[in-house]
This record gives sequence, C-alpha cells and structure tokens, in this order.
Amino acid sequence: MKTIGSLFSAARRSLKLSTFVRTHLCTCLLAVAALGFGHGAFAADAKIPVVAAENFYGDAVRQLGGDRVDVTSILSNPNQDPHLFEASPATARALQHASLVVYNGADYDPWMAKLLAASTGAQRTVIVAADLVGRKGGDNPHLWYDPTTMPKVARAVCDALSAADPAHKSAYDANLAKFLDSLKPIDAKLAELHGRYAGLPVTATEPVFGYMSDAIGLAMRNQRFQLATMNDTEASAADIAAFERDLRERRVRVLIYNSQATEALTRRMLTLAQQSKVPTMSVTETLPPGKTYQTWMLTQLDALQKALAAGDTSGSNSATNAKGKTP
Repeated sequence: MKTIGSLFSAARRSLKLSTFVRTHLCTCLLAVAALGFGHGAFAADAKIPVVAAENFYGDAVRQLGGDRVDVTSILSNPNQDPHLFEASPATARALQHASLVVYNGADYDPWMAKLLAASTGAQRTVIVAADLVGRKGGDNPHLWYDPTTMPKVARAVCDALSAADPAHKSAYDANLAKFLDSLKPIDAKLAELHGRYAGLPVTATEPVFGYMSDAIGLAMRNQRFQLATMNDTEASAADIAAFERDLRERRVRVLIYNSQATEALTRRMLTLAQQSKVPTMSVTETLPPGKTYQTWMLTQLDALQKALAAGDTSGSNSATNAKGKTP
C-alpha cells in the first residue's frame, strides 16, 4: 500500500511533467509561427532571414529592415568577376531558411532561380528586380545602374517586410521614406551631368554603366564590342578596329571599364586610352566595402564628372567628329 507521502510525490511528479509538456509545446508552436512569412506576424524577438543574390540589394534591405532583418548577401566580393560565380552548398542552405529572397534576374544570376526551384518546403517571398522594371533575358542585366530600379525594389521589400512583421509596419514605412529621400542626391547629380554633358560620346569595355550613361544622355559608342565582352564571346575584327580608332583619334571623351573583369582585350584598350590621353573611369558590379548603395553611386558619378572634365580639351575630336554615333 502506498503511503500518503508517496502519493503526494507522485502527484508532484505528474504536475511537473504536465507543466514541462505545456511549456515545451508552447515553445514549439511559437517557433513554427516564427517560420511563417507573409501570412502571419513574425515572433516579436525574431529577425526576418533574408538572402540577397547581390550585396547592393542586401544593403538596401538592411537600410529598410534595420535590426529586424538578418541579411545574407551572396555576391559581395568586389575583386571577383560575378560572371564566374558558381553557387555552393552554403548558398543553397542559406536559401533553404530564407523568408525573403531578392535577386536581379534578366539572366544576370540564373543560378538563383535554379536554387530556388530546388529548394522545397520553404515559405518565402521572392523579389526579382527585372520583373519590377520590365526587363528580361537579353536586355542589359546591370539593372542597379538604372535610376528607376532601386525605388521599385525598395517599395517591394518594404511591402514584404510589413506583411511578415505587421507590428513594425510604421518603422518600415519610415525607413522607406528615408531611403527614397537618400536617392535624391543621385538624381540631382544625374540632372547636373545631363545638363552639362548630354550628347557627348563615350565608350566602354562592357555595358555595366549603360543605364546610368543613358540617364545622363551620353552617346555610348562601340556597343557591339561591349556585348561581346559581357557575353564572353569574341568581338569582330571590325568592332575592335572601330574601338581602337575611337581611342587613337580621341573621338570619345571617356573610356569606362569594368574593374572586376579586366581581360586581355580590356587591358589592351586601357593601355591605348592612356597612350592617347583619353581619360578612363572604372566601375564595379559589386558594392565595395564600407559603402552604401547611395555613396557607391555618387562616388562613381563624381569620378565620371572628373573624367569628362579632363577629356574636355581643345585638341579633342570627340565633339565634332563622333557626337551621337553609336557603332
């Protein structure tokens, strides 16, 4: 026969077990709720896991989400040629746990779509910049240099974060307003450059800066050469000769080159530009360390302004012989 004391001990053990089960069941339910994105509120202390294919989109997400987001940017090395990137198992793992994914599209990062298709069971929102600005494969994929792209990406990100975490919607809205306001100096610089240099001929080794050049109104030359470089195909002998003639005869005000992809032919054109005293300006496809998207764009526009001013010499043939022609 059990004693009164043993009965009390059994009751206490039963009560502790019941409390343990209830506590851990609640914990598990909270964890499951925290995984739901876009269809319910995020847990109060949980950060929203975000994966950005390119670090300039990741930077925008950080500015919009603040301490409410945990961002992983895949392409983040400014010394690496993005066209040579190969996705790793670590990339796949990051995507598996992401609640929000942002990537460029327009065949710039085709590995991203493949990884997302292979990553099942995840409930996430996917933002593709190309879809927002109406670009597709075959178009110039360097969309972040188009002044219309980042405002649209920012608004889509803000909507996604607010859907995931409605309790902090007002903070996301405030961050969006601040972000959009911070883009105004870029627009002002573009307007200034357009007023001063629109119509002047320039050239480039790749179409990385193409959208920004168009916004300024510059007459971009040697575009067939640029496409061949971007697509890793051989430029024709005629296109190479035309490019070299533009440099030798100083028919262009500036040579813009991609410092992340300086192949033999690019180096050849850079050397020729230096010999011909044609100013050069480097651009990158990846956000450099220590900069925001906004400071990165402004730094490059300032560099372009200096190069255009340096190319404005009395001996240049660019304004008279080549203005507006784009072979």
